[in-house]
Amino acid sequence: MKSRNSAGLRTAELARRTGYSVQQLRNLERDGVLPAAPRTPAGYRTYGESHVWSARAYREFAAGTDPATAKTILRAAHSGDISRLFALLDSAHARLDRERRDLDAARAAARAIADEPLGDIGPGDAMSISELSRALGVRASTLRHWDAAGLVVPHRRTGREARRYTPDDVRAARLVHQLRLAGYGIEPLRQLVPQLRGWRRWDDLAAALTARATRIDARSGSLLGGTAALNTLLGLQQAR
Repeated sequence: MKSRNSAGLRTAELARRTGYSVQQLRNLERDGVLPAAPRTPAGYRTYGESHVWSARAYREFAAGTDPATAKTILRAAHSGDISRLFALLDSAHARLDRERRDLDAARAAARAIADEPLGDIGPGDAMSISELSRALGVRASTLRHWDAAGLVVPHRRTGREARRYTPDDVRAARLVHQLRLAGYGIEPLRQLVPQLRGWRRWDDLAAALTARATRIDARSGSLLGGTAALNTLLGLQQAR
């Protein structure tokens, strides 16, 4: 009788059970995500349950972290270095925890900023780029980058005139800064900013932050699924 970890699956069967293509499975084996498959006398690869659970664990970890980190986790599992494996898993969970805490801080700060009354805007209330960079704790080059990306565009009558940030611009810059700290990339912000032109619609901003929280939840779920698959894999390795 074959054990649960015995070889016997052909590549096409492994592809069907894991949702990967034959070429993807070969790539995963090449990258060390799957243990090296034994071959038949005719040269055909044969796989076992350890390959099935390795592939499933990788899919979940890639969704919960990123493909490079997922590969590192599976390689550590196959190497038998359990301490390193646990350290990698702890780091992945800590990274998501940090993103959650940053998001909570950004939500609170954004809410406070969005609720601030602008009042009357006068010429003397504007800030220069150096003043705003010091106030936010970012480099002036960062503000120039936000300007070029269309995120925070200060008022200038001509292209050569120095940037001057009105109170409305400053509030926008503060929100962008908080969202960047919460993990928003430039391209997602580029898509979000036009929907919130003037940064007066808190409901839209809150919905965007909630969507990011939902994505973090999904990644946490993937980490949980990956850990469950990994636990099965480790059990198969111990049963050899």
